[in-house]
Amino acid sequence: MAEVFAHIDEPLREFIRKQAMFFVATAPSDGGRVNLSPKGYRDTFAVLDDHTVAYLDLFGSGVETIAHLRDNGRITIMFCSFTRNSRILRLFGTGRAVRPDDPEFDRIREHFGNDHPGVRMAIVIAVDRIADSCGYSVPYYDLVGERPVLDAHHARQSDEKFAGRIAGDNGHSIDGLPALDPEHPLPSVIER
Repeated sequence: MAEVFAHIDEPLREFIRKQAMFFVATAPSDGGRVNLSPKGYRDTFAVLDDHTVAYLDLFGSGVETIAHLRDNGRITIMFCSFTRNSRILRLFGTGRAVRPDDPEFDRIREHFGNDHPGVRMAIVIAVDRIADSCGYSVPYYDLVGERPVLDAHHARQSDEKFAGRIAGDNGHSIDGLPALDPEHPLPSVIER
């Protein structure tokens, strides 16, 4: 039923490409809250190589993932099929946030589809465990389409509004860990 894979091969890449959403899980090192976030827009996720993936992190209501990555780097990505072919795929690894003003960002950005307004970071993950499971209890769902609401909302926002979010509600996690806090800037390069 379950299998562990040595690398992200072409059949796994094809499975990932077919999924309309994925889930991101992180947790702080010392107590605090576990974060689990659904992510949409299938063109915001990319497989960079056999052991590296990335996704575009869009501004949202919280900033837990970035705060937790700053704290310990631990991250799990989960893809879940809602079609007749049941499958769950988890990518475990160490993640880091790459800012849009970092020279590396442009190289990463080339792996994604459409431009989305409100890109906060690229999250790059060095994957060290790749495992699937059956997903037999996951219900069937039919995809109606991608929800355009977040892109539409971000398209109406000014650069000043995004800058205010960095100093405001995106400055710290709900547990008080620094995230986009200007007093605690992200390092431009994090050793892998």
